[in-house]
Amino acid sequence: MRQRKKSNSDVQQEDQHQNGHLSKFRQLFDPEASWDKDQLGDVLHWTRQLMAVVCGLIWGAIPLVGGVWFMLFLALSTGITYCYYALVLKVDEEEFGGHGALLQEGLFASMTLFLVELHSRPSISCSDILFETNSAVSQSTTLAKHAH
Repeated sequence: MRQRKKSNSDVQQEDQHQNGHLSKFRQLFDPEASWDKDQLGDVLHWTRQLMAVVCGLIWGAIPLVGGVWFMLFLALSTGITYCYYALVLKVDEEEFGGHGALLQEGLFASMTLFLVELHSRPSISCSDILFETNSAVSQSTTLAKHAH
């Protein structure tokens, strides 16, 4: 099969596409960037969802259960969201509906995702697998001895 040779316009378009992604990523940490309400809301929403997945997996792996840990997740999620828009992006919260509107962006979806991730941990631990394997081996050995 012959490969089509890329023209200069294809290469330039590909570079612009890659630079577009880099510039959007840089905008996430640029206090001078301009944001509209929908863009900032999307960023805060997906930041919370990422925190929910990470915290849910960590809490579930340890396992940390109970209301205290749920409240810790809410406090951590809200604190990180506040620090992100107030200290990193330095946006004027009044332009976006105040602190309440920004802090509740993605909150309920992240709580649900956190709980799903928290309870999605495997119910069988490594010690259960090892114990079951050892007991199965000893049972088969016992059965083999009785068969002879």
